[in-house]
Amino acid sequence: MARDFGLRDQIRRASVSIMSNIAEGYDRSGTAEFIHFLAIAKGSAAEVRCQLYVASDLGYIDQSKFDELSAAAAETGRMIGGLIKYLRNAGHKGSKFKPQCS
Repeated sequence: MARDFGLRDQIRRASVSIMSNIAEGYDRSGTAEFIHFLAIAKGSAAEVRCQLYVASDLGYIDQSKFDELSAAAAETGRMIGGLIKYLRNAGHKGSKFKPQCS
């Protein structure tokens, strides 16, 4: 992958975008905005998976590395999707939703 700096950097930017959008959405004023930014983060996780397919097809990463990274990106997307579902079903429409830790 060192041979294709553009692809490597795009994967890195999409990966950073996941956590950046989660953080930005969490610090916004409402649950609806948080969900919006979570949806963007989930899309970035899908973007990472797509770019991993390109890296694999070009021979930049082997199958085992592809499987490992693709599984991690897919799991991240599933976790974000689960949080979105939870927030939508929580019924809290106030200015800021913060889950209670037990």
